[in-house]
Amino acid sequence: MKTKNVVVTGGMGFIGSHLAERLLEDNEVTVIDNESTGKIENIRHLLDHKNLTVIKDSIVDLNLIEIFKDKDYVFHLAAIPSVPRSVKDPFNSNNSNVTGTLNVLIAARDAGVKKVVFSSSSSVYGDTPTLPKREDMSINPMSPYAITKATGEMYCKVFQDLYNLQTVSLRYFNVFGPRQDPNSQYAAVIPKFITAILNDESPVIYGDGEQSRDFTFVKNVVDANILSCESKKTGVFNIACGRRITINQLADYINEILGKKIKPVHAKPRPGDIKHSLADISRAKEFGYNPNGNFKDELITTLEWFKNVY
Repeated sequence: MKTKNVVVTGGMGFIGSHLAERLLEDNEVTVIDNESTGKIENIRHLLDHKNLTVIKDSIVDLNLIEIFKDKDYVFHLAAIPSVPRSVKDPFNSNNSNVTGTLNVLIAARDAGVKKVVFSSSSSVYGDTPTLPKREDMSINPMSPYAITKATGEMYCKVFQDLYNLQTVSLRYFNVFGPRQDPNSQYAAVIPKFITAILNDESPVIYGDGEQSRDFTFVKNVVDANILSCESKKTGVFNIACGRRITINQLADYINEILGKKIKPVHAKPRPGDIKHSLADISRAKEFGYNPNGNFKDELITTLEWFKNVY
């Protein structure tokens, strides 16, 4: 993508900052973020870039039509993430993730944006036993967070069908990489495990650890956003790597890479968590998505960043 004028909502977040950084190489980028979960530190190295505009405010409160005027594309990543957080506070998850998404779509429609790329989640599938997960399967959201993402997808479809606003919904599977925040009580498993083992502390596994995930390196997610935006394809796409790693294996890999033998401790499974997750990514390959990295190599890259920062 080159010489475009784009918006990244949630552009100070873990994934959003990586996307904004890539897009800035050849495009004008407006980042919108209220820093509720994103951090200015994630884009501090970009702040002097002549093609970057930063707006510190909420997508729920802003008049987005003025911001979206003359913009080609909107990458909508702003959200309150985390299943456990949504279980504890469903109202604010809904406000940010549903009302915020609707605000983005209305503004994009009225401003004449060419396409909106919406960040959805594999959590919409719930604990359906069929593996791998395919986009044509029935969804079964098991948490308020999953419901907000499923609702966002449906709004995207309706805005395409009714108003001819081109939309893509990308269902991310367990994204990881540099800049992921390990400090929140709702942090994802990989940054929490890395920082625990780096500090010779036992990581906490909820359940028996045999639950599996299709861990997806953040570079692949950035690729998917840009490729799907440039493509004529619309609709829902799984974004993952098509591989299963158990939580027990993850702890073993991190120990192995760091040369440690820190044993995890086990706790009760958390409400809303699913047992297994694995994606069929053949549909995303139709727009050129081709994740070909090795999980251990991606984990090493992530670990190197964490060792330098934490």
